[in-house]
Amino acid sequence: MLWTILHILLALVAFWLVSGTLLNFSKHPHWYVRGWDFPRTFVAALAAVVAVAYGALFHERWWDWLLLAGLAFVIARQAWLIYPYTPLARKAVKLSSTPPGPETFRLLISNVLMENREHELWNRVVREADPDVVVAVEVDAAWDAALAKFLAADYPHHLRRPQDNYYGMAIYSRLAFEAPPDVRFVVQDDVPSAHVVFKLRDGQRVRLHALHPRPPEPLRDQDSAPRDAELVMVGREIGEHQRDFPTVVCGDLNDVAWSFTTQLFLRLSRLLDPRRGRGPFNSFNAQSRIFRFPLDHVFHSDEFKLVELRVLPYVGSDHFPVFIALSCQPEAGRQAQPESTPTASDHEDAAEILETQAEREQEGDAGGDTAEISRRGGGGGGNTGNGGGARA
Repeated sequence: MLWTILHILLALVAFWLVSGTLLNFSKHPHWYVRGWDFPRTFVAALAAVVAVAYGALFHERWWDWLLLAGLAFVIARQAWLIYPYTPLARKAVKLSSTPPGPETFRLLISNVLMENREHELWNRVVREADPDVVVAVEVDAAWDAALAKFLAADYPHHLRRPQDNYYGMAIYSRLAFEAPPDVRFVVQDDVPSAHVVFKLRDGQRVRLHALHPRPPEPLRDQDSAPRDAELVMVGREIGEHQRDFPTVVCGDLNDVAWSFTTQLFLRLSRLLDPRRGRGPFNSFNAQSRIFRFPLDHVFHSDEFKLVELRVLPYVGSDHFPVFIALSCQPEAGRQAQPESTPTASDHEDAAEILETQAEREQEGDAGGDTAEISRRGGGGGGNTGNGGGARA
């Protein structure tokens, strides 16, 4: 009896892994389908363990061999998608060969976790990294006050949009803003994004987009449509209208680097991912050693070369901060790092994602303005924030 139970349990786990991997080929935004994007390393490891145990104990029936073949497919599929984010793959972004100078800037992004009250610990980690620009998300009133206390004196240019719904954000910068920063509500009226233009020390202007879209999750049966629509709209805006000078996109995107949506965003925006060929740089979950994923991202245009990229120590949040130093070398960068370009299929996928979100809004499942999404299909608009300390 125990032997039969073990056989059934292993077969059920194998079937679950195979069916979930096959289901994930779909582009449907349901949280269960999109949830399989995240734990690819874990799924591959679990499939390998189950395959070894099942192959050693149960290999007499034809359907045993069918399940083993399915597990081999799961391992191969997950490895194929993870491979670009290992040191074995080709690097998408070249290392800068020149010492850091006025063309270099240092950026830190951090999901602070709204309930986290380890303000002093966070400040110590940030100060040790010594960034030029700090982007913080999940900023509520308490974090807004802490950030102002810690950073305002040394980072005189800032945008502040505290909210008590996990989607507040702030940007603090040593580098002067070229124009008043812009706070937009691209898809949902309670989920802001921040957009600024600042000057490097050599005078070069850089456009920075800070995003934190709502994730797919089961508790409220939230699908990925709002997140996907925001990434598509910002990606289109950058790729079609904002390549006049170097561009950086950063934030907690609530999506992994290897997902269909993130890869579509990179092609639409024509930006590069500096992690490709270096590692996943997992930033979530800081409170688990097993379930960790790359949710906090920095993407940039091909004018930049990489100086440094690392995940910083624990700051009391469920996310580790991510630090990156980039050197703006327009001519050298463009020659060494060819950007990707969207295909006709990519544009079709983008249109389908926006249509899906518009349908969700018509059904009353999401915030935002359906007509505005359908009209813009790829751009900003929204509220404008002010620099120099004014609250956006």
